[in-house]
Amino acid sequence: MRMMRHRSPLQKRLMIAAALVLAVCAVGVWVLMQPSNTPSLEPADARVMRQIRTQAGRGAELRYAENGERRSVCGYVGRVAGGPAVGFVSIPNRILFSDDPLPTEFREMRQSYCPGFMAAPNRRP
Repeated sequence: MRMMRHRSPLQKRLMIAAALVLAVCAVGVWVLMQPSNTPSLEPADARVMRQIRTQAGRGAELRYAENGERRSVCGYVGRVAGGPAVGFVSIPNRILFSDDPLPTEFREMRQSYCPGFMAAPNRRP
């Protein structure tokens, strides 16, 4: 006749802890496999047009744009059709124009995100 071996309280606690760890891991894997509810990133060209219309008005026209560093876009915009061109730097949460009352901030943003934009070409002697 075999005798059933009784488990010690420590062994019972260890088995419960192991079961809890497995359950938490299973829930974690399940959560990671669910589709995320984060919205997709707005395309840069759509973002720039939205920012230009919001900040410069409906009559503003995009004249030139180029991609910069870290999802930025730099270019020129006319505040009115046929009017003078103004430089801009667009990042996902902000747009600055070269004629804004923050010239130092615009210059720093341009140098950081679009280092070669609006720079005079190097001339050879």
